[in-house]
Amino acid sequence: MTAKPRKPRRSDRTRATILDAARALFADRGYDGATIRDIAKRAAIDPSMVMRYFGSKDELFATATTFDLGLPSLNEVPREEIGATLLRHFLEIWEGRGEDRGFPILLRSAASNPYAAAKMREVFGAQVLPMIAKVGRRTTASKRAGLVAAQILGLALCRYVLKLPPVVDMSADDVVKHVAPAVQRYLDG
Repeated sequence: MTAKPRKPRRSDRTRATILDAARALFADRGYDGATIRDIAKRAAIDPSMVMRYFGSKDELFATATTFDLGLPSLNEVPREEIGATLLRHFLEIWEGRGEDRGFPILLRSAASNPYAAAKMREVFGAQVLPMIAKVGRRTTASKRAGLVAAQILGLALCRYVLKLPPVVDMSADDVVKHVAPAVQRYLDG
């Protein structure tokens, strides 16, 4: 006998509504600009409910920005194409997967908030660094990963946060054509 799928409880829906509101406001205003009151208002609930579900603004932010970059396996990628592969993957996160709103929230907030900056370093250390360590010499992995992150995050800042017209106006293919060689140089050391 198969168990029936569990019907979402009201508390699950409330939690999801709060998270949606928080993600939207953190993305729009950053960590410091989004208040618990504003999040509650957008979710159409009392601010005390936000605190009941998440305990603090920091915990809400941590939950709203938890995500897996889903970095591709580089085992089957020809070495000279790794830079382009990584860059395409990050462009896909930013442009093609709407559910991954945590990354722009984190980038916008990390510039002014130490907690958000720590979360960004956590994602870098847990996901990006180990992947880059598999490519090239382990002894230089940290430096190479830092340079790759600087290139990709700098692009993301200009394209998605500051929205600089020349960078925003470029197609994804054009971005890859011009930026991937720099990423590849960093990967090669």
